[in-house]
Amino acid sequence: MKEYLLLFRNISGDNSYILTPQDMAEDMPAWQGWIGNIAMQGKLVATQPIEYQGIIVNNDGILEGPDKGGNNVLVAGFLICKADSPAEVQAWSKTCPILKYKHGSVEIRPVIPFPIR
Repeated sequence: MKEYLLLFRNISGDNSYILTPQDMAEDMPAWQGWIGNIAMQGKLVATQPIEYQGIIVNNDGILEGPDKGGNNVLVAGFLICKADSPAEVQAWSKTCPILKYKHGSVEIRPVIPFPIR
């Protein structure tokens, strides 16, 4: 089995994610069910939403974040899973709750094993 990183992206406002408290309340059971399905198969490694605020460190210095990529779309969370094939991860991603939003997306990236010694 190979590990995959899933990055959840969505459009943002000026200083916060564009999610109303109602959206958050409605979305939580969907996220719990979606992640729970992966976990029940023994294929969940880790998952977390991430805070809106961030710091960007690059060769020009340190900037207040987050990085919105010029289009106000940013990473809102991640999931690391194990899967038998990329097709399995794509199938899960097609049912991800983030896709209910017009600008929501799931980016799938295979993880390269990197032994630390």
